[in-house]
Amino acid sequence: MPHLASRAVADPASSESRPAAPHPAHGAGWRAGTHPASRAGRRWTRHPTAGRVGGVQLPPLDEILVRRLIAAQFPQWAGLPVTRVEPGGWDNRTFRLGTELLVRLPSAAEYAEAVAKEQLWLPVLAPQLPQPVPVQLAAGAPGEGFPWPWSVYGWLDGEDAATSPVRDLAALAADLAAFLGALQAIDPSGGPTPGAHNWFRGAPLTHYDDETRQALDVLGDAVDRRVALRVWDTALSTTWPHPPRWFHGDVAVGNLLVRDDRLAGVIDFGTCGVGDPACDLVIAWTLLDGPSRTAFRDGLDLDDDTWDRARGWALWKALIVRAGLVGTTAVEQRHTGRVLRELLT
Repeated sequence: MPHLASRAVADPASSESRPAAPHPAHGAGWRAGTHPASRAGRRWTRHPTAGRVGGVQLPPLDEILVRRLIAAQFPQWAGLPVTRVEPGGWDNRTFRLGTELLVRLPSAAEYAEAVAKEQLWLPVLAPQLPQPVPVQLAAGAPGEGFPWPWSVYGWLDGEDAATSPVRDLAALAADLAAFLGALQAIDPSGGPTPGAHNWFRGAPLTHYDDETRQALDVLGDAVDRRVALRVWDTALSTTWPHPPRWFHGDVAVGNLLVRDDRLAGVIDFGTCGVGDPACDLVIAWTLLDGPSRTAFRDGLDLDDDTWDRARGWALWKALIVRAGLVGTTAVEQRHTGRVLRELLT
């Protein structure tokens, strides 16, 4: 069915609940990217989507709230049915509005910062990309007890790659390489540089050095520490020496829309920016296999050092999930085990 959910539950850091203190692992690999600084050793604490901000009780992020917001701010759509999109996201809650629209509400102040960025930059990026990306149709303001800006987008057709099995990974890999190549070719002038707004995607990996080594300490003999450190130290040994390039920041299975094994769209640009594009290559290990990984690499004009840093991004994410430094499930642990085998053998 058509889909434009933000951050699917197939990701090791995704959940219908949100963290009190978001963690950077929820984004750049399966989903690396959700927190302004590395918080080594802190586990996520989960609480319902209805919380408190500044001592004020928030309303539940549900269909009732969406109907109230639409009626108050966009009455032309007030008669359209509202349906929650499942699986739910982490950064945002997504609701279908009629058949052609969707509503996205940020689930915490940390994620609300991305709303204005998407509203500003997606209209710039979209015409220069080979596949569709979300197109904003209306900018919602705080109201009805909801304290943050929100958006109405056009609905994009396709199934996310987290829930729709892809039989021809090489074809999808080639499409994704072409998409990322086009994104990287867009003029970066004025684009958002890495920082707290995108959990330091596009920045040097040294930001997560302490956390990665802590994860290795926790795991002990459960992973080949010698090989893992060699991969990690190699990733740390270089930085992006070229002018900054645009990156998506969360090239995850839940953010790739597919149809007939081809890339049909890319969603959720909340962690995008300009800098080192290595973080966008993590999917080479989290989704792709040997032949499709080769097709992906062949389709991108990036040097070996960039791929080494990409491997480091994937390793960081896999280690902290495997070590339990972030919330996880048995399914996610099994998936992470496969990723680690791909990275370390």
